[in-house]
Amino acid sequence: MKGSVAYRSIQKRGLHIGLLPEMAAAVNPSTPITLDHDLDVLPEAGRHLTVAQYAEYVDDLAARLWAAGVRPDERVVLFKTANADHWMLAAAVSRIGGVVVNLSPALDAETVAVLLERLDQPTLLTDGTKLDLLADVPLAGLTRRVITSADHRPGSVSLTELAGSPRVKPVVRPIDEAAVITHTSGTTGIPKLVVHTARTQGIRLLPQWRLLSLMRKKETVAINVPFVHSRMVAAMSLALLKEYPVLLMRETGPAEVAEQFIKHRPAFIEALPNSFMEWEELADDPRSPFGSVKVFSSTFDAIHPGTMSRLLKASDRRGALFFQIYGQSEVGPAVGRAYFRNSAHKANGRCVGWAMPNGAARIRVVSRDGHTPSETNPGYIEVAWDGIAKTYLGEQDRYDTNRSGEWWRTGDVGYRTRFGCLHMLDREVDMIPGVRSSLEIEDVVLSKLSELTELVVVPGPNSEALPVICTVDDKPLDRNRWRAAVVEFPQLTEPVQIPQAELPRTATLKVQRLALARRFEEQLREPV
Repeated sequence: MKGSVAYRSIQKRGLHIGLLPEMAAAVNPSTPITLDHDLDVLPEAGRHLTVAQYAEYVDDLAARLWAAGVRPDERVVLFKTANADHWMLAAAVSRIGGVVVNLSPALDAETVAVLLERLDQPTLLTDGTKLDLLADVPLAGLTRRVITSADHRPGSVSLTELAGSPRVKPVVRPIDEAAVITHTSGTTGIPKLVVHTARTQGIRLLPQWRLLSLMRKKETVAINVPFVHSRMVAAMSLALLKEYPVLLMRETGPAEVAEQFIKHRPAFIEALPNSFMEWEELADDPRSPFGSVKVFSSTFDAIHPGTMSRLLKASDRRGALFFQIYGQSEVGPAVGRAYFRNSAHKANGRCVGWAMPNGAARIRVVSRDGHTPSETNPGYIEVAWDGIAKTYLGEQDRYDTNRSGEWWRTGDVGYRTRFGCLHMLDREVDMIPGVRSSLEIEDVVLSKLSELTELVVVPGPNSEALPVICTVDDKPLDRNRWRAAVVEFPQLTEPVQIPQAELPRTATLKVQRLALARRFEEQLREPV
């Protein structure tokens, strides 16, 4: 089977992640998968696998899950310590017809308890570390059973003890039924559970299949995104079907990342915007960890032009580009654009791209006040295509509120230029009176002050525009340099500096702006 044949099959029958490893092995069984850590559930597997071995391990884990009592149509929550085995276990659940529910290991016990209740007696697949975290959660009443991926705990079934279980035939779920459930970032409270089907997952591969086609040689693809995110489904599917060697990473620290990039020399890197920001310092590493990179790719959130420029200049590849995709869990990739070495630093960071051709998502901007959306009067950004998620589990009314026929309201505001470029200015809930775009201010100021590692403009206690800053090594900010950098933004108040470790973040490292704003509002209310 060729990769293109497998891809066409997915477009017709949907993406079933339980079948993907087997399909990829049929395309090329020797495609290598390298890890930067050991697998918790299969420590004997080592860090160097072929796709054929990977598929065999998934089949083995599926047999163990069946022996543990998991059956088709059952929801299986994966809440465990970050590890590449998460994706293998998800594929194994899918392989026997279960519905995968991916929960971020960054969630707290209270949030997990709420989501377990919403899922109505799921199986919980976890590990000892997370069971300790959930010690005060009444799991016996909230779950059907508890399975541990490695160590055994009282009241649970251990997959380790089920090694050698008889293999079972794959069970393929209907193309429009729930296949994988992920959750939103939770920037505004309890995360929503987003239901993806085999059809919606398959459709989302379309624009990214073309992006990977830019790589003519079978060079290494480095993937460093949360294993629980819907983006991981697309990233792994595309890389394996295209027969690219995969470097699957968990570590995000610059020192560890540099070692992996120097050793494996990836041509394509998929990572979070905030990870790329953290790795900027590696651009000055004399070992050139980014020297081999042809394509940098990021979704999740807009990325600052200065970061893209610095990374591109650290590549030794002719025609290196940074491809940014704008989208969200509910809609997948919506628009995209490429940035190049000699122009990225001059780019408008609010221009997140153009609609992608041939069957990809359509975009429109709808008026908020009856007037035509524009740069000074942004409208609601909406997306339409067959890749939109099916529903929010247990919150259909909330889903319906965001959907009007085929159009999905993203919650972002912006406008389109006469050339069709979509400019995303802010999340609707983050808008500040008198500020055109908080994100634009952050782009401009960060490009001027290299000592800043983060800048977040949030509503202050009196709805003023409050800049919260973090610096390299948490050093005090030179206020004169600050005032010179923000002279064109008189609406900003004096900045508040906090340690970077104190920034509240989501599982994909987005700053939780509402939580940050509440922090300063509560401080104002505290008695002196």
